[in-house]
Amino acid sequence: MRDWALPSECALTPRAVERLAREAAQHSNADVADALRRDWGCSLDGKQVQRWARALGQRRVAERDAETAASESGHPPESPANPPALLVLGPDGGRVQMREPDPERDSRWREDKVFTVTSYVPGDGKERKPEALVTTHVASMEKTELFGRLARVEAERRGWRYAQEVLSIADCGNWIDPLLEREFPGVVRIADWYHVEERLRECGRAAWGAENPQAQRKAEAWLSLLAEGRAEEVEAQLRKESARVGAPRSSDGPEHPRRFLAQSVGYFEKNKASMNYPAYRRRGWPIGSGNTEAGVKQFNKRVKGTERFWSPSGVEAILSLRAQWLSQDGRWDRYWSSRPAYAKRAA
Repeated sequence: MRDWALPSECALTPRAVERLAREAAQHSNADVADALRRDWGCSLDGKQVQRWARALGQRRVAERDAETAASESGHPPESPANPPALLVLGPDGGRVQMREPDPERDSRWREDKVFTVTSYVPGDGKERKPEALVTTHVASMEKTELFGRLARVEAERRGWRYAQEVLSIADCGNWIDPLLEREFPGVVRIADWYHVEERLRECGRAAWGAENPQAQRKAEAWLSLLAEGRAEEVEAQLRKESARVGAPRSSDGPEHPRRFLAQSVGYFEKNKASMNYPAYRRRGWPIGSGNTEAGVKQFNKRVKGTERFWSPSGVEAILSLRAQWLSQDGRWDRYWSSRPAYAKRAA
């Protein structure tokens, strides 16, 4: 294959390999095999597509990891020539079903971590809203510490150290704040408005019952306070509601109203400093993580499903290909137009 300059992962021309990778980044192996059989008039099945796509994705994973190691050694990726006016970092997670259950949780479902970096034109704090420009993605099944390094390299590539303003918007999940603190110290953190809104509406239902009109009225009042920057008052009122309903009991499940209200008090106590929404709006900043939510959904379309079961190496390979395909900075075309057939060997 080397003499014919065919890619080392499979006996296809470079152009055909790009087509295979592109299809595999978007569709199931069986659907890719069916499309290529029709277009190429060849005998191909989903298992063969799976083997080839995994090999191509694993090479991307190896290249990604090498780039991360180089960054750790003081050689980060080159930043853009024109630093963005505003860069927004967005960590979140999706769901993947593995072939083997997690022995600790006795479940096949695991979280795939997604990180988006979006450049913006800031709003004027009045009528002109912030405008999203380009979003790029990283996705992996790696543990938080290693995933944080991948996220930092992606932010370096997008120019986060030179951007005029950098902030993060997230739902304040259990692994998200530690990642941001470790990899992006000093970056302004905003609690995603839509997650907070959803939580407050659920708090109203937990405190008064889903069918009670008071639940809706209370939630709307809390949201009005929050929009005015009065997160401490929201916390205080939630604390009163939690006391009225009563402390959670050992028999209460995680979704029980008593437990949910008590947890929500803790949520606001911890994250109220990230809920100064009037100040964010005056700066012309976005307050919602819509780009990140959309990114998670895009990854879920490919890897999530009750009938899809993954091995660790298989899903990591596809996540890497899909992150490259979904990124809006033209990296897919640059990579596949310049990719050598054979990877460089270590000296």
